Amino acid sequence: MTTLKLNDLCPDGVRVVVNWEGMVVGASIFVPCVDTREATKQIKAFFKKKDWKLEFRVHAESDLLGVRAWRTC
Repeated sequence: MTTLKLNDLCPDGVRVVVNWEGMVVGASIFVPCVDTREATKQIKAFFKKKDWKLEFRVHAESDLLGVRAWRTC
């Protein structure tokens, strides 16, 4: 089992590593997951900690359900 780091996401019990330092205004991430509510909660918490603005959408990409989040400022 891999240890979760402070800024990792883990909505379904599987570690998702995001390059948060590379997340400039206008950039987005897609987190494939089944528990979209938990993913959204974790993403919102990180954005709030950084004082970043967020837009997000729950949808499927390439037949994978998940959450796409954009940094808007």
